[in-house]
Amino acid sequence: MSSPKKTTSYALVILLSVGILSYAYMHRYTYSEKNTIEVKGIGSKSFKSNLIVWEGSFYTTNETLQGAYAELKKHQDIVKSFLLGKGVAEKEMVFGAVETDKRSESIYNNDGRRIGSRFLGYRLSQDVTIESSELEKVEMVSRSITEVLNQGLEFYSKSPRYYFNELDNLKHDLISLATEDAKNRAEIIAQKAGASIGDLKSADMGVFQIVGQNSTDEYSWGGTYNTSSKYKTASVTMDLTYEINN
Repeated sequence: MSSPKKTTSYALVILLSVGILSYAYMHRYTYSEKNTIEVKGIGSKSFKSNLIVWEGSFYTTNETLQGAYAELKKHQDIVKSFLLGKGVAEKEMVFGAVETDKRSESIYNNDGRRIGSRFLGYRLSQDVTIESSELEKVEMVSRSITEVLNQGLEFYSKSPRYYFNELDNLKHDLISLATEDAKNRAEIIAQKAGASIGDLKSADMGVFQIVGQNSTDEYSWGGTYNTSSKYKTASVTMDLTYEINN
């Protein structure tokens, strides 16, 4: 048989346990106020680029540096005349610095050993860049560059790049959309659980992404910024944490 002291000890333990459980039950709402819900919202918008940048390079080769410069200047005049004829304003075109390359070739003996080099001349190159808000005009220029090639110029054209110069306003709109989307998600989840959302505890913005419409662009942790497509879609995510009221 158990001693009176042991019986008293067991009874005390049971009473303490019941008391702790009752306290926890009575204060469950206090603890639930610390419950939170984390949701992610996304805001996205499709838009058309409003700025185009196109670049090309032309070259010339001559035995003398003076002759190469004179020939390059003629080529520059031809390119400038071509652009002006296509409606490009002079303020929209920028000619870069002239780059000089001294060309030579190696000389080998009958045994295949290099025994020296032979000077071939000077190769000069210059870039031209067009930046304009008239996208279709510059696109036409890039497609008709063969007219310059037919005049004997060695000209290399790059694909146009497309930008949007109102990104700040666009970002603000996307943040607003993503925040609203996240809040709506939180309200739906809380409602289905028989609760409601309380104060906003934290908000974190995700990476800003711009991808080309109907393209194979992929989202990245560091952000994607498509410059090859005229039509793009921008998006941003917002991670919100709300208190839950039961």
